[in-house]
Amino acid sequence: MTSAARPAPLHGLRVLDLSRVLAGPWAGQLLADLGADVIKVERPGAGDDTRSWGPPYLKDEAGRDTGEAAYFLCANRNKRSVAIDIATPDGQVQVRRLAQKADVLLENFKVGGLAQYGLDWQSLEALNPRLVYCSITGFGQTGPYAPRAGYDFLIQGMGGLMSVTGRADGEEGAGPQKVGVALTDIMTGLYATIAVQAALAERERSGRGQHIDLALLDVQVACLANQASNYLAGHVLPRRMGNAHPNIVPYQDFPTADGDMILAVGNDTQFAKLCAVAGYAKWAADARFATNAARVANRGVLVPLLRQATVMRTTREWVEALEAAGVPCGPINRLDEVFSDPQVLARGMRIEMPHPQAGRVPLVANPIRFSASPVTYRHAPPSLGQHTDEVLTQWLNGDPGDAAPPLR
Repeated sequence: MTSAARPAPLHGLRVLDLSRVLAGPWAGQLLADLGADVIKVERPGAGDDTRSWGPPYLKDEAGRDTGEAAYFLCANRNKRSVAIDIATPDGQVQVRRLAQKADVLLENFKVGGLAQYGLDWQSLEALNPRLVYCSITGFGQTGPYAPRAGYDFLIQGMGGLMSVTGRADGEEGAGPQKVGVALTDIMTGLYATIAVQAALAERERSGRGQHIDLALLDVQVACLANQASNYLAGHVLPRRMGNAHPNIVPYQDFPTADGDMILAVGNDTQFAKLCAVAGYAKWAADARFATNAARVANRGVLVPLLRQATVMRTTREWVEALEAAGVPCGPINRLDEVFSDPQVLARGMRIEMPHPQAGRVPLVANPIRFSASPVTYRHAPPSLGQHTDEVLTQWLNGDPGDAAPPLR
């Protein structure tokens, strides 16, 4: 930390993270990156489900598997792990005591799942009226689907995302497709982080916490963005269009002499520049293509013409020429190319942290950049129960005899 730096924005905030898999842990990791002390409560002997979601597993310096799944590593940086069995009376007492000291609790159990342990919102709010309690479920706390379990893939289908993702009917490989990462979980984690911080800000006025009810399905519907608006305003069902855009042309992938590239032409001026670089300036003056509305109406004519032109040069040649002309474009990178990209390197998006089993663990950096209160990297994704004694002693102001023995 430089002399001008201030503590991370959420320094001093205490978060009890009872969530597993991705949406809740993603929110917990983001809060932790922003400075909060996030305590991950896990089942003794098993822990978060994603600890076993491998291969691949993190390897130690000798190339041996550590048993820590790469999946777990992506969402649990900067947390401390406490092994507590909440199915036991002693475990329930420990979590209640921790909740009395917490500012925030995250959980993604089924609706009503924590009530049997006395760890639901009503029970803990009575013990700690300032607690911000965030529940993440597939379908929310109310409604006919509330009791159902919800998973990202399921929600991408039910929430409409897969209906607009994939190749168009009639094309080879046509059919609905999920996104290549669990995007609904990630977006729900981001919404949870926003909601928690808003509730904390409101607590400064009211002095009281509140319950946050977040549903993956709600988030997915909200994040349909322009596709939902197109339907609601235009009364037309969006259709799968592969990599094409429903409202902008050309805005999709195009073949090159050695692969593929992306053209993201956002206005008529950029289209005219594209035509000039391609050697077909007359297209920009053609009434069928001169405006974006005309290009959308005539995409079936324009796109094949562009494809015939783009195959005449390599991806690198196109990108260099179009970037020089101010036309948004780029390659379609594999992950090895992403993490060797000079811009990604310059922004420090790959980091390494000390790890007790592996020596070092490679991770993706937090993308937030503050001018004076930077994101901090304090803890590698923890081993199961790594901090049980430490946390129970610090949070509860007891002595080691009050703490459950650490899992070995």
